[in-house]
Amino acid sequence: MWHPDNMDDLITTATARDEQNRAARVAVLPVGSFEQHGDYLPLITDTVVACAIAERIAAEYGLFLLPPVTVSCSHEHAGFAGTVSISTPTLIAVVTDVADSLRASGVDRLAIVNGHGGNYVLANVVQEANTAGPRMTLFPNRQDWEAARAAAGLLSTASDDMHAGEAEVSMLLHIHPDWVRDGYQHADWQANPRPHLLVTGMRGYTKSGVIGLPSLATAEKGRAIFDSLARSFKDHLEVLS
Repeated sequence: MWHPDNMDDLITTATARDEQNRAARVAVLPVGSFEQHGDYLPLITDTVVACAIAERIAAEYGLFLLPPVTVSCSHEHAGFAGTVSISTPTLIAVVTDVADSLRASGVDRLAIVNGHGGNYVLANVVQEANTAGPRMTLFPNRQDWEAARAAAGLLSTASDDMHAGEAEVSMLLHIHPDWVRDGYQHADWQANPRPHLLVTGMRGYTKSGVIGLPSLATAEKGRAIFDSLARSFKDHLEVLS
């Protein structure tokens, strides 16, 4: 499983000839974030999750796996120590430039694996990219996550479990348990509904940075989430074909 000390897992050791021989028509770009996840998950949590999903589907479906975008739009977490963001236009430019570069080298389809819910703009990027025909997909979508939560038997809803909760802790317990610190067992915090999140950011609804039920997390649930997402991606690939 990918982590920052082992970039080889993200195909960095492949050569141009390797990729020419494999002739993948679809590339996969993980997009994460660098933001607070309470006192028990690392700042790079969303990137780790995006990379784990991307690595899994690339291996199962023969995709061209790209290294991650590790800093994105985390403006709702401004004020929490450790959070770093780039602007919306910058993220748009990075993703569209990557897509253009891939197309120039013969890879004309791109699957963006988004690990951060605050990257709303990626939906617009994908929608615009497909005006002349299927070229790009955004994964996982809401239905993919709902199916994964159901398959894993998560007890919290997606709305209740917004950030650093049952789902995220479960995924980290599965792929990188040594990065999950003690404390999640007693960090549950509910803040639902959140009608003014775009105005107040996370600070308006949580002091800890947590909105969710991390105490319910298990590694088994995390494994089931990844298994479900790997199955769900098949539909995305068929639409791109």
